[in-house]
Amino acid sequence: MDPRRNPFAPGAGSRPPELAGRDAIMEDVAIALHRIAHGRHAQSVILMGLRGVGKTVLLNELRRAAEGEGIVAVPIEAPEGQSLPSLIVPALRTALLRLDRGQAAMTLAKRGLGALARFVKAFKLSYGELEASLDLGEPGVADNGDLEADLIDLIDVAGAAAGERGTALVLFIDELQYVPERELAALITALHRARQNDRPITLVGAGLPQLAGQMGRAKSYAERLFVFAQIGPLPPDAARAALANPIKAEDCDITDDAVDQVLSVTRGYPYFLQEWGKQCWDAATACPITAADVAIASPAAIAALDASFFRVRFDRLTPSEKRYLRGMAALGEGPYISSAIAEHLGKKPNAFGPVRASLIAKGMIYTPGYGETDFTVPLFDAFMRRAIPVED
Repeated sequence: MDPRRNPFAPGAGSRPPELAGRDAIMEDVAIALHRIAHGRHAQSVILMGLRGVGKTVLLNELRRAAEGEGIVAVPIEAPEGQSLPSLIVPALRTALLRLDRGQAAMTLAKRGLGALARFVKAFKLSYGELEASLDLGEPGVADNGDLEADLIDLIDVAGAAAGERGTALVLFIDELQYVPERELAALITALHRARQNDRPITLVGAGLPQLAGQMGRAKSYAERLFVFAQIGPLPPDAARAALANPIKAEDCDITDDAVDQVLSVTRGYPYFLQEWGKQCWDAATACPITAADVAIASPAAIAALDASFFRVRFDRLTPSEKRYLRGMAALGEGPYISSAIAEHLGKKPNAFGPVRASLIAKGMIYTPGYGETDFTVPLFDAFMRRAIPVED
């Protein structure tokens, strides 16, 4: 099998050769954005799911589709430890410059750039390119130093600028769970006010399962402002298509029992399907790919995941965090009762409060139900048992 023709290339946020099983959510978002761009109301959309389900891929696909419809897209990734103001300023500046392109007269986009410059000055951010726009802004707009009030002004004027050009402005924010709740509250309030003012601006965000709870704590009305779409593993038919169709497109095939074997071990998670697809192609010596090829490829797929997908998260953990996760993994598959984890580790549940809080903040675990804990990374329990064969 020619590795040059291998259709699978797993990577963080890399679009798979077959984007299967996501048509319904893509259509729902397309309808919402079309309504907003044409002066109608629609709720913002939040994609939630575990690692490896393709949230980033889907977010990027939705952004490209929106741009194809003439909507101004603002892509933002929220890495851990970075403030929302520092993330939103360069992204909004690019969007406002696009809205102002070719306009000689004073426009709302120019005023938006002025408001953005005043926002930067108020929060002492480093973005010198905006200094020239200070005189375009109105005193008292986005320059009070109060994040919630200033973000309301900023989102409102950006939405008004989009409306002046007959389009919509959409914030596409990935890893939204890393935005601190205070800043998340300010963003929710700003979007709410913009909606009340009929501004064509909205949010399509993505994050881990705990995001709904974070947004609810930040603002009680968040559940009415947003549609929370659960993105999970692919159903069997879609998982089969994601694996088999790219192989068929390369004039090859994969047997049904080989597909069944891959689906059994990957459980339909898109990233794992891509990894097994890549390794199965490389392991096969001829078409079709068989169950015997899958058996040969599986150790290589697991090793590749251990070295990248799992290891990059494991290496960020402290020794106490590793012990806690290893204690979870010792209990088998989750979700896990928090008291059972503590009992296994020989301590009282409240002794692990700081560790659990840190692991949640790092996006390693979440609480699927009251008193429950689970990994945000599928199959991480098996990895922990491989990484630390014997508990401390």
